[in-house]
Amino acid sequence: MSKNYNFTPFNYGPQKSQQQQSKTFNYSSVPPPTALTGSRQSGSRPPKVSYTPVEAIAQHVMPSKYGSKKRAHLCEAEGYFDDDDQTENLEYIPAEGSPSAKRQQSDDDDEEDPLDVFMANLEKTETKTKIQQQVTVTESEPVQTPQTKGVRADIDDMDDEESYYKYMEENPMAGILDDNSGDELDYDEDGNPIPPTKKRYIDPLPPIDHSEIKYASFEKNFYVIHDEIAALTKVQKDDLRHKLGIKVTGAAAPSPVCSFAHFNFDESLMKAIKKSEYVSPTPIQAQAIPAALSGRDLIGIAKTGSGKTVAFLWPLLVHILDQPHLKPGDGPIALILAPTRELSIQIYNEAKKFGKIYNIHVVCCYGGGNKYEQSKALEEGAEIVVATPGRMIDMIKMKATNLMRCTYLVLDEADKMFNLGFEPQVRSICNHVNPLRQTLLFSATFKKRIEKLARDILTDPIRIVQGDIGEANQDITQHALVFEKPEHKWNWLLTKLVGFLSEGSVLIFVTKKLDSEKIAADLNLKEFPCLLLHGDIEQAERNKTIMAFKKKDCDILVATDVASRGLDIPHIKNVINYDMARDIDSHTHRIGRTARGGEKGTAYTLVTDKDKEMVGHLVRNLEGANQYVPDDLMQLAMQSSWFRKSRFTGGKGKAIVGGAGLGFRERPAFGGSGSSSYKQTFVSSSSNTQKSASSGSGLPTNRLEALKNAFKSQYASQFKTSTDKTWETPGTNQKVFTKPPVPANLPHQPPNDSSDDQKKKRSRWN
Repeated sequence: MSKNYNFTPFNYGPQKSQQQQSKTFNYSSVPPPTALTGSRQSGSRPPKVSYTPVEAIAQHVMPSKYGSKKRAHLCEAEGYFDDDDQTENLEYIPAEGSPSAKRQQSDDDDEEDPLDVFMANLEKTETKTKIQQQVTVTESEPVQTPQTKGVRADIDDMDDEESYYKYMEENPMAGILDDNSGDELDYDEDGNPIPPTKKRYIDPLPPIDHSEIKYASFEKNFYVIHDEIAALTKVQKDDLRHKLGIKVTGAAAPSPVCSFAHFNFDESLMKAIKKSEYVSPTPIQAQAIPAALSGRDLIGIAKTGSGKTVAFLWPLLVHILDQPHLKPGDGPIALILAPTRELSIQIYNEAKKFGKIYNIHVVCCYGGGNKYEQSKALEEGAEIVVATPGRMIDMIKMKATNLMRCTYLVLDEADKMFNLGFEPQVRSICNHVNPLRQTLLFSATFKKRIEKLARDILTDPIRIVQGDIGEANQDITQHALVFEKPEHKWNWLLTKLVGFLSEGSVLIFVTKKLDSEKIAADLNLKEFPCLLLHGDIEQAERNKTIMAFKKKDCDILVATDVASRGLDIPHIKNVINYDMARDIDSHTHRIGRTARGGEKGTAYTLVTDKDKEMVGHLVRNLEGANQYVPDDLMQLAMQSSWFRKSRFTGGKGKAIVGGAGLGFRERPAFGGSGSSSYKQTFVSSSSNTQKSASSGSGLPTNRLEALKNAFKSQYASQFKTSTDKTWETPGTNQKVFTKPPVPANLPHQPPNDSSDDQKKKRSRWN
């Protein structure tokens, strides 16, 4: 009997478990191989009872020399678990390269497990499928089947730390931010960082080639000059512009008018103008409407509440009436772009009021509204579209409308759109409009940098400026109040609010949203019902709030800067800047919500010490509008370094002390009298110089004469000419000077009177 040290009895336990598991197989299918079910003696039957027979126990029992007799009588279940606990009897593993290892390897190769063969075939099939799906392998390169091996997930797979190291090795720049990648954070007055607002970037419209598009011809000039305006001379036109307070630049600008009759509108439009209680054209209307009716591009800069909206709406109606009717699929004829939703709604209401006279359809598209309803309204057809830039781009990309028929383009509050970063979007919309369009830009403030950008989309524009650019309305009486503590502002508001409500509606501006909510809640607690308006409120709620305020359902509105532009409510009599605006342009638009349409209004600005950097701009704004500047406000403004340095100096000027000359420097005296004598000599010489200058050619007219006079004065003050002239006559006084004798070897020259005159020394200053 050959000795075999591969102790197979240790594997009998698992084989038994496999046999028990084989009872769950489906016997109608092909039976598993005997290697999986275990060998069974011929003629033996499976026991009918649930316990293990003694013959089976004896079959799987270890020999006595490998274990004790007591353990041999244990049941199979107990023996199975006890075998796991017995760690000293391990399976023999032959050394690598030994005869036993080679023999064992040959035995394993001869007796391959059918299950392993089956799984290997499956893996080969999957590998071939993957190879066929990938790049085809050339015939010269033989396909090598990868060797399969078992994988343990708990050992071979990477854990979190290993996967992190591998990711960092493959991506060394992960987590490193560029210095210019992030925006700088702004901080409030308490030093807390203000999180940047999340802005959704809107892709501009793609450029188009207008040379490939055939546009229909249209007319832009509809202005018929009235006989009274045609009879004005150039001097009279200039006097009329000076009286209106407007400045006009541009080639061949039409003259301003004095009455609505000079526009030559039809009777239906004139009735609508009278019904709207317009008395006479405002200065911007008197000059802008003739220019727009003439078909010219226009830049209109005027103060808030000056009637800029109807200045482009009335010529727009005349322009549309000359165009053919819209066909199915046509876009708008006139497009009006506005930066905010509130301003868009205001323009929409004005356009709808005058457009219904001629049965002109108007559609308003703005962010926050129902996009489906807006698209359906555009598909039905509209001659006038009032929209914000972002929503208009969305409508064009959705193919709800197009700009093929657009010939009249208006940019209202153009500077606000450029400041908000809509320049690429606005330019892309302008590039999609007919190049022969008529373009009008209106705003209350228009900086030079933005004006240059706006001129790129205009053609030979006429620039109309009413007053100074960005100045406040002089019809508004401004009051600036300085408080030591912020809490005092609330007490002042409560004491004055009843008087303000007796005059009309009150609009309170607050910078932050949280502060606006707090003030509105506090006013409601003090039994002052008020409305609230800020950027986080839904658009539908905003519209309800504005309509309720217009209908006087509530006389107090607390709002942020979202209401600073486009809110045209005539019954607002008092505007209170509870917090100062962030810039002077926003301040101008804030106070411009009152005194609309030529009315009078009052604005109050509440200032504290923390607003000293902004107070300087407020002082200049008050001075530009001829408003009173309180002394405490000026003192607070002078605490700002930039305002103090840029402020002009008043009072008595510095006295100019003359006579010192260029490069004069007072020398220290050797004695007490030396200093006074030096000064007396200098003053006398300078006085003599002035006398000679006055008697001569007068004051020096250039730098050379000034230098000569300065050096002459300095020379005369430090040197004195000699009064002894005896040396000039030889032999008169030997003690003073004697002329030396002529050497004998030199030839004798006869005396010459002319040479004596030439030898006389003359001063260059005499």
